[in-house]
Amino acid sequence: MEAGSFLRYVPIFSNLPDDTLKSIENSGARKIYSRNEVILKEDESGTALFIILSGKVKVSRTSEDGKEVILSILSENDFFGEMAILDGQARSATVTAIEDSEIFIIQRNEFIKLLKEHHDVALALLEELTRRLRSADVKIKALSLKDAEGKVATVLLELAESIGKIKQGKVELEKLPVQQDIANMAGTSRETISRTLHSFAKKGLIEIDGPNIRIVDYEKFKELYG
Repeated sequence: MEAGSFLRYVPIFSNLPDDTLKSIENSGARKIYSRNEVILKEDESGTALFIILSGKVKVSRTSEDGKEVILSILSENDFFGEMAILDGQARSATVTAIEDSEIFIIQRNEFIKLLKEHHDVALALLEELTRRLRSADVKIKALSLKDAEGKVATVLLELAESIGKIKQGKVELEKLPVQQDIANMAGTSRETISRTLHSFAKKGLIEIDGPNIRIVDYEKFKELYG
């Protein structure tokens, strides 16, 4: 792969010149994480930014009663770890690989230097953080007000936006997290996830193929549950 080329697809770096991208790549490091391996832990100190080159990870926190609450699923070209870099505080969540993943790691001093030298990166980062905050607000509202079916649909729509592939009006969700992880995202039980997914399938809204789900008419699904 050409030096710096993979960074071109990371939103906060997309407008940087090639020589800057090459410099970033040379200053960072790649690391492979196996499925279920913890990449970073909640409450530990944060010293690096992580960019997903391949694979998927889950971002989670532990509730007061010890249950895992999954905040989001991230995939190729997404990044995480930026909050602890910016405010110098401990990590706000745990990040775990849900499939074998290759991660590119930029140390805090290099990233802070980049922000100071390239204001467009700082602006793009602010835009992404704002988008994530708005998305979190929508999800919190949806999960607090909707019934079980609505909660599961909300999570499917979130997954469609983060890891889905749109083709002819359909959205393919490949290699989905296990049903317990989806349940942890929706704040419900694994049994409810299974029952609701099969209900959606009977209604013709989705098609289930092993670990993959296809939302048959994405726009219609958003109208019903968005």
